[in-house]
Amino acid sequence: MGSVALPSMMKAAQWDPKQSRVVVNQIAVPEPKPNQVLVKMASASLCHSDIIAIEVPGRQEAFTLGHEGAGYAHSIGSAVPKDKIDFKEGDPIGFLYINNCCFECDGCEIHNTLCENGQAAIAGFGEFGFFAEYAAVDWQNVCLLPKELDPKKSSAIFCAGITAHHAVKSCNLEPGDTLAIIGAGGLGQLAAQYAKAMGLVSIAIDINDATLENCKAQGATHAFNSMTDKDYVEKIKALTPKNKGVHAAAVFSNAVPAYNSAPALLRPGGVWMFIGIAGKPIEVSTFALAVGLYRIASDSTGTPQRMKPAVEFTAKHNIVPEVEVRSLEEVNDMVSIMMAGKVKSRMGVVFD
Repeated sequence: MGSVALPSMMKAAQWDPKQSRVVVNQIAVPEPKPNQVLVKMASASLCHSDIIAIEVPGRQEAFTLGHEGAGYAHSIGSAVPKDKIDFKEGDPIGFLYINNCCFECDGCEIHNTLCENGQAAIAGFGEFGFFAEYAAVDWQNVCLLPKELDPKKSSAIFCAGITAHHAVKSCNLEPGDTLAIIGAGGLGQLAAQYAKAMGLVSIAIDINDATLENCKAQGATHAFNSMTDKDYVEKIKALTPKNKGVHAAAVFSNAVPAYNSAPALLRPGGVWMFIGIAGKPIEVSTFALAVGLYRIASDSTGTPQRMKPAVEFTAKHNIVPEVEVRSLEEVNDMVSIMMAGKVKSRMGVVFD
């Protein structure tokens, strides 16, 4: 891959604030820093966080969207320590999306946006994003893709998949325990696959029947429409041990009503897992916390140190994100669908 001639320009799907839409522009192929890997992109997928990037006020210039990607290592920088990486030029790789941090400080041990020594740059929120033919990423973010994972189908693993894995695992449940998946979109559908692989009974909850069907097809044990089924809480409790409620409820939606629905589903001492980034504050009962009615936890894509075990689990259990493939020229349509709340599964782009 490193011997393949590198073009000077590439296509990129960029949000243009002046036009309020995504346009495909010709931009310069990035020049990687010595501590970076230049990636020939194989796939990129859309996440709701990309909509958050679009809605950041004050933007004037077009910027490349996307923070979920997979591809091939085109070239490896001279400052990359070869004894600390598990890939070589030409290998299929996956990668996280935060550059320009130290990866070593106390902040980076928690989340790289909290770096104390650098100025974290998040893909899709600034100059670089993954809806482009090439990208440059810090070597610490990169791992070799196991042979079971096709880079053209793996982009959604490197945010959504890893987040879903961490979310389900961090509920600290035992096989046979019940997990409510609130929000059965692309992230929830991945959570259903991870829950099944961990031996959990998962219950998908959404207001979209098509989304619920997809989630059940991917591994959810049960599915309920919380809008049309007014008795869904009682029906779900009837599925749990002693009718006391689920052991954990993970909210993968960003909707405040979705968050507000979780406590009623939980058994005493259950885990309320916060994943979706809501646009408004979520009300929490301090009395409920004090007496142990429920516990609150949260998780995310996390740090690069947590990436490889999640990827290996994904490969071992043949977890494959269901991604509706579009062209780079259709990213604007993808964004419009997501903004309208009509997403049935994840959407992405495959590069030649």
